This record gives sequence, C-alpha cells and structure tokens, in this order.
Amino acid sequence: MTTIPARRRSWWQTARRDPVLMSPLLLTVVIGVLAFVTPDNVAVSRLLPAAPALAASMWSVAATVTLGAFAICVVIAVALVLGTPGMLFTAVAIGAVTAAAGYAAYIRLQRERTLTEVRSVADAAQAVVLRPVPPRIGRTDIATLYVAAAAQARIGGDFYAAVETPYGVRLLIGDVRGKGLAAAGVAGAVANCFREAAHDEPDLAALARRLDTSLGRYSASLPAQDASERFATALLAEIPAGGGPAALLNCGHPPPLLLHAGRVTTLDPAVPSPPLNMAALIGSGYHVESVPLAAGDQLLLYTDGVTETRDRAGAFFPLHRWASRRPPAEPAEFLGRLRAELLRYSEGRLDDDIAAMLIRCRPGGQVLRPPEVPDGGAGSGAGGGPGEDM
Repeated sequence: MTTIPARRRSWWQTARRDPVLMSPLLLTVVIGVLAFVTPDNVAVSRLLPAAPALAASMWSVAATVTLGAFAICVVIAVALVLGTPGMLFTAVAIGAVTAAAGYAAYIRLQRERTLTEVRSVADAAQAVVLRPVPPRIGRTDIATLYVAAAAQARIGGDFYAAVETPYGVRLLIGDVRGKGLAAAGVAGAVANCFREAAHDEPDLAALARRLDTSLGRYSASLPAQDASERFATALLAEIPAGGGPAALLNCGHPPPLLLHAGRVTTLDPAVPSPPLNMAALIGSGYHVESVPLAAGDQLLLYTDGVTETRDRAGAFFPLHRWASRRPPAEPAEFLGRLRAELLRYSEGRLDDDIAAMLIRCRPGGQVLRPPEVPDGGAGSGAGGGPGEDM
C-alpha cells in the first residue's frame, strides 16, 4: 500500500474538507478536455494560463509551478494529437503566467506567515488583559463573553477580571476609550492592577482609587498627546464570602442587570462615580452601593458594545427587554444566546467590541432579598440605557 508523506497527506485532507482548493486542478482538466473535443478553430487551450493564476491564490509555490507545467503538457498533447498550429505561443504564455503565479504565491505565503506571527503576538497581549476566568469561584458561578467587532480582530479595549480575595469574590469589567494596541495597553494596566490590588484594598472605593492612581501613572509614562483622553469606564462588584449584600461601584459604566425570579432590574447608581483617571479632573469621589442577592440570582455585567449594537434601521439593541423574555438558563448558555442574538440583530456588523460577565449566586452564604426592590430608588426600573424600553 502506497503511503502519502505527512505534508502531502495534510494537503489532500485539507482539500477534501475544502473542495475549493481543487478548483485550479479541475479548471485545468476541464479546459484540457474541451481543447480535445472542440473544433480546431476554437482555441480553448488558450484559457489554460488561468489555472496557475488561480492556484497562486491558494496553493504553495511548488504546487502552483507543478500545475503550470501540467498545463504546458496538456497544450503540447493537444498540438501533437490535433496538429493545431500556434500552440507554441500558448505554451510560452502559460510558462510566463506560471512564473508570475509562483512569485505571487511566494509573496502571499510570506504575508500569511507575517500575519500569523502578528496574530500570535496579539493573542498573547490579549491573554494578559482577558485571562481565563474559572467557571466557579467560591459560591459564585461565572461565565464570560468576548466578541471582537472585526472578524479578524485579536485585541481591543474591553476587559474583565474576577478574583477570589479575603473579602469575597471581586469582579471587574470595563471599557477603554479607543481601540487597538493603545487601548489594549490601558486595559492591561487596569486589569493587572485590579488582580493585584483586589487582595489588599479593604473596600471597593479604595480599590477604585488604586486603579485610578495606577491608570494615571501609566498615562503619565506615555507621550503627552491625548493624555487627557486616556480613561476607562469600569464596574466593580464584590460578593462577600461570608454572606451579606453584594457591593457595586459604577465608574461611568453601563449599569448591570439583576435577574431575580423572572424579573430584570437595571441597577442604576444613585450617586455616579467618575471613570478611572478622571476623578481629579471631575473633582468627585467613588461611591459604593449595596445590592441584596439571593441564591439563584444572576448579575449581568457588560460593556457598551452590547447596548449600542444597532440593527439595519439604526435602533439600539433592547438588552433589558430581551433579558426579560429569556427563560432561566445556565450562565454560559445565557451568554451564548446573547452572542447569537447580537450577531443576528446586527446582521454580523458589530460597531464595537463586546464583553460581558454573568454571575450566579449559589446556595449558601448569601443574604435573602427583601420582598421587592423599591421602584423609586436606585437600582430599580428598566431605564438608563439606549437599548431599553421607553
């Protein structure tokens, strides 16, 4: 039994999974057959240079040149069998096109290798910002979602983190102004500072001040251009390990949603806090608020890419209404449905990166909720975002 070398076997296996890769060879065969069966005055063989030109866009240099040589053999065979004049010019044309196609394939492969290296670096940089979050920390189930606005994007300014500390489970989600490597640098500075400071600071206000200071120092170390615009919105949450209400601190970020017993509540802050690296400019402090949680309650944290997703008519995605109509689901399943709905709603044309975290309280260690959250206070109602019902 004949054995196929590993590289060749891999190529054939790829070709079997993607028949488009076989199209240059099929084109050569079809043109060759037509050249034999058509009348002499129809020079179908002159179309053969199209085959190596097509192969250059998907094949290796060696495969492209081999196909060109095969096409020349087909032309010679047609000339010998049919005695068709003028085949020398066609063979020379195929040779010239094959040489150009081989060079084009070489340039394409070089660019693909460079792109692969750049993507690997971007993946490593993004891994610093978006480290994997375990599905369970203490008595809290956690699921995360990240969708890049561009299909080939690997890095952006949205970030999240979750750590278990002596004070309970502490969570962070945020969004940096801007996109690309500059935004990723700011996001990495904030996320890494959070992972370290969350274990030391006694409350969320002190933790926010620590993040604000860290981001200010990071911005000061960069060129002064647009330094005032290096800021990030963020939402900090703390779920105590020993029970008690959760703590929230909203630094100019979209308000989270509380899913309780089939009801969805938008937790708008009663006293707004400034975005990170903006406290000194605005002259405001950080304010922590309490949210009672019961076993089974879910808390949805998200970036503005979710609520600012638009449909073809330009309408914002109605996150509150959509969440209100969802049946109970596991956190990962819920976020999977959210991702699918956002892509469907926008028809795959996302304008901004999307990040989300869904937290579910497990039985034990939590305080029971009061019968109802008052409608007139902070954290009630469905308003507050462009994607919610009016």
